[in-house]
Amino acid sequence: MDKGRLLERINFLLEKGKTVLKTEKKDGMYGRVVDPGLQSGFRTASLSFIKNLYGEDHIYYKDIFSQSSNTNWSSDTERCINILDSVKEEIEGDWLFDIQSLVAADIFSDFLEMSEHLLEQGYKDPAAVLIGSTLESHISNLCEKHDIPVTIWKGDGKLVPIKADQLNADLKKNGVYGTLEQKNVTSWLDLRNKAAHGKYDEYTKEQVEIVLLGVQNFILSHK
Repeated sequence: MDKGRLLERINFLLEKGKTVLKTEKKDGMYGRVVDPGLQSGFRTASLSFIKNLYGEDHIYYKDIFSQSSNTNWSSDTERCINILDSVKEEIEGDWLFDIQSLVAADIFSDFLEMSEHLLEQGYKDPAAVLIGSTLESHISNLCEKHDIPVTIWKGDGKLVPIKADQLNADLKKNGVYGTLEQKNVTSWLDLRNKAAHGKYDEYTKEQVEIVLLGVQNFILSHK
């Protein structure tokens, strides 16, 4: 998730809200009202943005959704703008990323616990793949948190994900972690690749157990 692009989008929505308020006029029956078409477009765009960012269960989404789509009171527009201002503060203060990191950490913990269970049952190979996939996902999330690109445009015009090894190098280059941790991640990814390509004889169950502990500590240290 690119913090700069999020701020660009929310600033666009805030300007859209201000444009709606500029159409405000007094109505004898309803009080202050705004252009219904512009109001509806602003409400829908705001709901879409907040849903993608927080999900439908978040209080911000529920608050805007509770506003009737059939009314055009200017107070609804003002309330929506105030909510977007709060979202902007969370993005600027990195609070959003902290919350998402906690949620992601819970998900990763479940996957790693599953890997541990597989190891206990003697299934070292699927455990190695699952641990590696969890690590790759966490590396990608770290890059997004620190505004490091995770995709690249190819010559044929397709947007493709950057490989985990390169993301690992970029994280070290940007000071997210040091050389030792970069080397550890490289070795963990190497074991994962061996498992994914069927090279099961090139590593042991004990090595997978060591990688599991390393990845667990790495994720706890870099949320």
